[in-house]
Amino acid sequence: MSDSFHLDRARVRRNFARAARSYEQHDALQQEVQKLLLERLGFYLETPQRVLDVGAGTGRGSALLKERYGKAEVIAVDLAVPMLQAAKQHSRWLKPFQRVCADATALPFPDHSVDVLHSNLCFQWIDDLGALFGECARVLKPGGLLAFSTFGPDTLKELRAAWASADQQSHVSRFLDMHDVGDALISAGLRDPVLDVDRFILTYSSPAMLLKELKGLGATHADTARERHLTGKAHYRRMLEAYEAMRVDGRIPATWEVVTAHAWGPPPGQSRRGAGGGEIATFSVDSLRGSRRR
Repeated sequence: MSDSFHLDRARVRRNFARAARSYEQHDALQQEVQKLLLERLGFYLETPQRVLDVGAGTGRGSALLKERYGKAEVIAVDLAVPMLQAAKQHSRWLKPFQRVCADATALPFPDHSVDVLHSNLCFQWIDDLGALFGECARVLKPGGLLAFSTFGPDTLKELRAAWASADQQSHVSRFLDMHDVGDALISAGLRDPVLDVDRFILTYSSPAMLLKELKGLGATHADTARERHLTGKAHYRRMLEAYEAMRVDGRIPATWEVVTAHAWGPPPGQSRRGAGGGEIATFSVDSLRGSRRR
């Protein structure tokens, strides 16, 4: 993400930990986006041995991956332990998946050990795209598939506009344009990225119901630039009044811009851009044996 704002990672973890019990009461959009993401798995024609579900949450997606790839080792990865505890309910006796608590920018898996890396609506909570996609490129096998979804900048634009009419503070999380995401994929060395954008407009009976859903999902504001004190009642009331003026057919609209994408693990030795702007290439020791001249 840009240098102008950063995410409070500890707050992101706390938000999702607290939402573990309520998450599945509010995840209708997440399930719909999951369907789009599963379609992208059709591009992978091999039989995977290891499949990661990064940002697995309560494990609905992990269970679907295990259904699809019954013989594969499916691993649900999440930053919040309570989410992984909740995911146990979806890990069936006949088709279990493993659960690992880890940060997506520091995956505890060997280089080139993953066939499919799947992530549904998680990457928007990571502000270091270079580190994120660098890890994806590192753990994926050459030709392995990365398939993910994330939110674009028009997400919650109505809520953002309503708050802007109340004050000039940061109240709503911001998200990157798909072109920035595509650039980061290429910089990490991932091959042939394909990105698409869909817009979903959900409606609510009141702004308060939208805010309740965001809290229930753990998707509340986590920018480091957010105000640290409680929002005043007058500001909150002005925000509600501004949002009420946006009613359409008696309902409050909320736009969700969803980016779905896939890319491929790079071949051995393909270079990627380093943090300092240089090029980095990696090779196995075996590939270098016999190449040294005396």
